[in-house]
Amino acid sequence: MLIDLHPANRILDETLRERFSGSAEKLVMKVADFDGVSYRLSTPESKTILQISMAIACYQQLRDYGADDVLRREYGDLLQSRPEDGFDITLRVDLENLPEDKEDLLRKISLLKRNVLAAPFELAFAAQLEGRETELMTVAYRADEAFYIKAQQDRVTVIFSTTFSEETDRIFGKVFLQEFVDARRSPATQNAPQVLFSAREPPMELRSVLSSSQPDENVGYVTFVLFPRHYTGKDKADGCISRIQLFRDYLHYHIKASKAYMHSRLRVRVDSFLKVLNRARPEQIEAGKEKKTASGKTFKRT
Repeated sequence: MLIDLHPANRILDETLRERFSGSAEKLVMKVADFDGVSYRLSTPESKTILQISMAIACYQQLRDYGADDVLRREYGDLLQSRPEDGFDITLRVDLENLPEDKEDLLRKISLLKRNVLAAPFELAFAAQLEGRETELMTVAYRADEAFYIKAQQDRVTVIFSTTFSEETDRIFGKVFLQEFVDARRSPATQNAPQVLFSAREPPMELRSVLSSSQPDENVGYVTFVLFPRHYTGKDKADGCISRIQLFRDYLHYHIKASKAYMHSRLRVRVDSFLKVLNRARPEQIEAGKEKKTASGKTFKRT
């Protein structure tokens, strides 16, 4: 059971594609995304002025790591200096003055969440390639989860904390994450990023940040060690950022898919047992009928 996740928001993509093709109607639409992110698409002034607003819990942290610069670079004049009330980012698109390359604009707007979350990664990659280290950057992108990024002399370390709400989720998660660790031993994946997993205890890089908190049975830490070969060049860096952002979504999707598969197999097995029981017929005991024992003696039931 596989899933093909894209960094772009599919609903944004389809809605914008329809609007860019000439559909001009009043619009008010709310859209949800992973990690508690929400969008609002509206035409508050006229049918030809489309407003796209996004709310993301960690935006203030991302601003400290250069999110505003990334947004200005990607969206230019579309970015509004004052976002819509209740949102962190607002883009304004004039449907009567679209650029010639509509596909590029559509792709950029659909990647709004991905682009704003890319800021600390770009900062870390640039610092490492210049031989500089950075402070440990913390992005609390969910209510009880965060990721941490730190550039070092020869690598960039990315750490995800992930919370397992149920006992079975924790067991499945540990199995999956251990496979990430073991998979790199295969010759075919020697160039993949190194992956480390620790349950309860945070890795060394986080000990100073989380020293006061007690180890939590339901929290695991996944560390990705990225080397320059993984992000040197724009295409490699963009692909690395897009994929690593989706790690948490893939992990929890496969945990849920595995539980659903096991439950379906259990139901099939129970159904087969019930069929066996339904076919079983108890032997009818007839009073007075002569029976033989193993030694050949005969007797009658009374």
